[in-house]
Amino acid sequence: MRDAVIVDAVRTAVGKRNGSLARLHSASLSAHVLKALADRTGLDPALVDDVIWGCAAPVGMQTGCIGRSAVLAAGWPESVPGVTIDRQCGSSQQAVHFAAMGVVSGQYDVAVAGGVEMMSAVPPSLTALDGRYGEPHGPDVWDRYDGVRFHQGVGAQMIADEYGLTRTELDQHGLDSHARAARAIDEGRFKAQIAPVTVTDEDGTERVFDTDEGIRRGSTLEKLASLKPAYGENGSITAGNASQISDGAGALLITTSEFARAQGWTPMARIHTAVVTGTDPVTMLKGPIPATAKALKKAGLALDDIGVYEINEAFASVTLAWLRETGADYARMNPNGGAMAIGHPIGGSGARIMTTLVHHMRDHGLRYGLQSMCEGGGMANATILELL
Repeated sequence: MRDAVIVDAVRTAVGKRNGSLARLHSASLSAHVLKALADRTGLDPALVDDVIWGCAAPVGMQTGCIGRSAVLAAGWPESVPGVTIDRQCGSSQQAVHFAAMGVVSGQYDVAVAGGVEMMSAVPPSLTALDGRYGEPHGPDVWDRYDGVRFHQGVGAQMIADEYGLTRTELDQHGLDSHARAARAIDEGRFKAQIAPVTVTDEDGTERVFDTDEGIRRGSTLEKLASLKPAYGENGSITAGNASQISDGAGALLITTSEFARAQGWTPMARIHTAVVTGTDPVTMLKGPIPATAKALKKAGLALDDIGVYEINEAFASVTLAWLRETGADYARMNPNGGAMAIGHPIGGSGARIMTTLVHHMRDHGLRYGLQSMCEGGGMANATILELL
């Protein structure tokens, strides 16, 4: 039986809003990780059957099929196709799932999955804010939910209220995320997974960008407590316990064990189980809870079998609710920090997280790792990787 393995995974460092990556084109940043992946593995790009690329806001410079533009910008053969996937925050995780399906089914021998988001240049709500092109979802959806307009931030606040999560708990989680990410940087844990980017500053100075720049060092609960609630005067969701607006890209090389052997590649991990599920679109962000249960059931594994969990920190309430429902070990969740510290370049986040996950599994000899992400519209992907 054919399987799907990850040969290598690479990402850019994540840039903060209007930060180091802000003046790059989405296609150029995507091309950077494609070329880095080929350089690291010795991949002949002509072997690639498809490039499956996540992007949650395929408008402006990210329109015109950014997956195909990435291939052309990388200088890869014109024979290599590309496609763009939008499953909101889980776009590039879904790209990995589709790549795995392709190689397991025999439709592909080699696929590259990944994604990009340049949120500095293309705000996710860009088209929704322009009434000339209508509203998302439409009247039939609004009628089904009694006129409620879906909003991730409002959903995050609803989850915090439902689980009785206090402002202090949420802020402490945010503080922990930054501390973990800072420690990971200081200990060099991200070096093997990051492809440095040469960037040009406003004054024309060139420099190498190779360190996630959203991490805040030296913050305190007192500082976080001073931030204003984002959703209601008495709300608990703030900029300090939510993910950051970011720029970034990541890519993974996916093939079968047999094809990898023929190429002389040593795969890092097998894509053991890949699922997706839907949930209430009003609270929207609880999807990782049922997605995790679905993945574990399909895999025939228990949560205790999993050595590390990467659950996207869209908001602190999302990951804390997941912990409450699953009873998971907090220390195993996002041990290198998450989106509250590293950032959340939406369409590229699934690839960023999976890159971090598979490198962490290899570095620590962990047999199984699990990744899950909440997604706009009330969905979630979950993936279980098995170390090889």
